[in-house]
Amino acid sequence: MPTRPDEPRRSTNPQPKNWSWRDRARGSVIAATTLDPGTEPVTGVDAFQTVYVPHRLLVSTGSDDTDGRRMTNSLSRVREAAEAFGWDAVWETVGGSALPDGSLPEPTGPSGARVMRVRLVSREDVGGDPSPALPDAWRVLQRVRRDALVAARRNAKPGEMLEPGAVMRKAGIDRVGLDHVLTVGPVGINPFMKTNPFMKTNPFMKTNPFMKTNPFMKTNPVAEYAECGAGGRQPVAWIGAAPRRRKMPKAHRRVVAVLDTGAGEHSWLPDEIVTRDVRLDGQAVGLDDAADPEVYPDLYGPLDGEIDPVAGHGTFIAGIIRQAAPDADILAIRVADALGVVEESGLLRVLEQLTELVQRYQSGRTDGQRIDVISMSLGYYHETPEDGLFTRDLYDLIAGLRALGVTVVVSAGNDAIDRPTFPASLWPWPGADNGIHPDGGAPHVSVGALNPDGWTTALFSNVGPWVRTYATGASVVSTIPAFEGGLQPSARDDEYELFRNTIGPEDFRGGFAVWSGTSFAAPLVAGWIADALGDVPDESVPVEQTIEVSRLTVTKVLAD
Repeated sequence: MPTRPDEPRRSTNPQPKNWSWRDRARGSVIAATTLDPGTEPVTGVDAFQTVYVPHRLLVSTGSDDTDGRRMTNSLSRVREAAEAFGWDAVWETVGGSALPDGSLPEPTGPSGARVMRVRLVSREDVGGDPSPALPDAWRVLQRVRRDALVAARRNAKPGEMLEPGAVMRKAGIDRVGLDHVLTVGPVGINPFMKTNPFMKTNPFMKTNPFMKTNPFMKTNPVAEYAECGAGGRQPVAWIGAAPRRRKMPKAHRRVVAVLDTGAGEHSWLPDEIVTRDVRLDGQAVGLDDAADPEVYPDLYGPLDGEIDPVAGHGTFIAGIIRQAAPDADILAIRVADALGVVEESGLLRVLEQLTELVQRYQSGRTDGQRIDVISMSLGYYHETPEDGLFTRDLYDLIAGLRALGVTVVVSAGNDAIDRPTFPASLWPWPGADNGIHPDGGAPHVSVGALNPDGWTTALFSNVGPWVRTYATGASVVSTIPAFEGGLQPSARDDEYELFRNTIGPEDFRGGFAVWSGTSFAAPLVAGWIADALGDVPDESVPVEQTIEVSRLTVTKVLAD
């Protein structure tokens, strides 16, 4: 019979080397601010809630600003507005490197986009007098807009009606915006859409999910998908064979880039299939710190042993692509931390790097990288998503990749609402007021989730005319690292020298799980597209032909 050990068990969830309570505490706090639309109101600008980095703005410009004058003008306006609040403005690249005043970042890809960060600092941080309040990017942005509207009204003809978006475009400040915070993850984990995630009900006092009370008396039916037994992350046994992969030269394989939490170890995802360390000129593309949620499943929050909400998310997505496109290679690029949080500027930096890698590949350089499809299961809600009131930096960089023949697939979100998310809605959908027009690039595909029956829409899925297609995203089976969390089986009785217990809700040592979210519908579509593209031809083809093939392939996949 098993006996009780003389010493306490070691933790089943190891930590990075030299990890301490300071790292856990520091990482558990999300450095972001929820926007209060009532702060710094501007007449004609109808703002909604969003989440942003409080001390940063993003300033961008497009191919129509070859000499950078519009960008320089925007930067001057930002500095002037910041000084009105007692703050200073420091120029940075989207990667966080310092930019001397007067210098601008280099254009990126076919879109010619330039994007940079403006870090707001208190004057005392640069040797001046103390500022009256901590920097707030929203207040600066609204001050810039208000100043532009005041000047426009001063110069307007009697009775002339001014449309705020048009005023911003004319003044060149439509490309000044917040550094938003995006989230990845399945149903129920968005930290900005729920109460304190670190004060959840005691997991040992939860009601039995298989003995729930009357379903018509439940508080939130959408949250049901996050529960074990109803689509939430839970162990499952895979009894079939691994997806069969044909033998072929690597140069003939399609490549899907997954921008998520990376990918952990799994027998389905060996190094010859999944590249986990993508680099550009020796620098990592994406995050490469030790706090990897695909390796360490319990990094943040209380010491309750419970696996972090997004741990294994990227591995799960990679497994879906492996099933849908078994012959494809995968680039697992970590853009999200262990809380599932992505800073917009960090995502923009990764898109810049991927654009450079694709351009190098297409020009025949050996230090480039082929990419056929990008899968992104992330997003945010823009506070002012109308034309002229949102910056086009994210759209420009995605459009630049599409202009190179890369199809982009994005999840729609899991909040059961019809409010457009970015980047999913950054395409000219029917009735759109975002000012985006059809272009000649590869497709942009936004994806919502279906239930396991394959035809009803999952209740959690965001919906609307901006969601281009739907695919199965509820109770999906895929790969997960061999995690073993702190939530234990509900009953155990060892007899006949056998360990006998119920299923451990966080015992993923079998390597497979069930999970739900548009996060998993998007890579399914991405995999279908990569598989339908077929083998990469021996001879190189013009980008225009690549785009045409992508368009025809996506049309066929979405019609099936």
